Amino acid sequence: MAKPVLGILTLYLNDNGLLEEKSVYQKMIAAGLKLGLEMFVFTPQDVDYRQHRIHALFYNTETKTWSRKWTKFPHMIFDRCRIQRSRRFEQLKRFRSVYGHLTFLNRPLRNKWTVYRTLQKDVRFHPHLPATRFYESMRDVNEMLKKYPLLYLKPINGTGGRGILRIERKSDGTLLIQGRDRNRRIIKPQRISYTVLHARLSTWNLKEQKYLVQQGIHLKLPNGRVHDYRMLVQKNGAGEWEMTGCAGRVGSRGSITSNLHGGGEAVPMRTLLLKWIGDEALADSVQQQAKELGEEIAAYLEKSYNELCELALDLAIDRQGRIWLLEVNPKPAREVFAKAGEKDTYRKAIIRPLEYALWVYQEKRKRRQQSNKSAFLVDDGNDSTEADANVNPER
Repeated sequence: MAKPVLGILTLYLNDNGLLEEKSVYQKMIAAGLKLGLEMFVFTPQDVDYRQHRIHALFYNTETKTWSRKWTKFPHMIFDRCRIQRSRRFEQLKRFRSVYGHLTFLNRPLRNKWTVYRTLQKDVRFHPHLPATRFYESMRDVNEMLKKYPLLYLKPINGTGGRGILRIERKSDGTLLIQGRDRNRRIIKPQRISYTVLHARLSTWNLKEQKYLVQQGIHLKLPNGRVHDYRMLVQKNGAGEWEMTGCAGRVGSRGSITSNLHGGGEAVPMRTLLLKWIGDEALADSVQQQAKELGEEIAAYLEKSYNELCELALDLAIDRQGRIWLLEVNPKPAREVFAKAGEKDTYRKAIIRPLEYALWVYQEKRKRRQQSNKSAFLVDDGNDSTEADANVNPER
């Protein structure tokens, strides 16, 4: 019997074929081989739409080399494509449109604003959502500053801490503004007056770039560095949502975000939480609440937006132990656990999507066999077999 095949769908970062997570894909392919899963990596650029074939990248675990060969479409597709402002992303849209009927482990999630409004519909999540507005004019910033002493302005489709501004209202009536530009470079803190705020923000084209204005949570450690927590929630080998792990992140000096790509550090969640809260019993309770919250959010978003197989939740926890959801990432990296020294969690984060893919494949085979059995009874004995991959192009 042929092995189930999983294709990892991604995007090149440039026109030279650079892949961001190549080392991760190598680990996944090696793990998949042990599970009895064949795997390859491809992008929309590698697809022959006429022949319904893929000029895919295959990794040889023995020689540790990559090679290309033409292949049929896989049984399942694991979409790892992140948003780009490029023609490559337009090619991705075409691929999803033409081959949307195939079996995807995960479908695209919506932007930050749409996800926020979706979560707002369920009262379970209200205590965990910072007040947020879609930026229409300076009035949104001014009104939010009257209510909250700290604001974050962030693009609705931004990743990695790019283009984020932090505005803090000080007791002397001035504003402290700092952030990261769209190239992730640190913008040093500056004190300004309310009268020049509009002029300062006008250069950012907040409306055109589609920004959110969000209530900020005070997360500075005694050393002045900000921190938060990255939780990974994944489908397991039984098709159920389960928290894989949660690690703390501490931003670099002068940074308003904790992203590892921006120079942040990773530490075990409990270590950081105990330093922040200082109470073991409360820390235990918060960790359990965070786990339950993460699994509930993942299940709810999947019901709202079709198939999902993993989500990263960026969480803030205040001094009182209240958990705040900062944002949801549908294409999470796993390196935070390796950098926090949690090797077992990192391995689990690599393997879980593969175990879930096998479950999806087996469930699909069961349904097909049941359908064939029903057809056999109706057709009074006509034989029926499972079709192999073809130009439909389903295996």
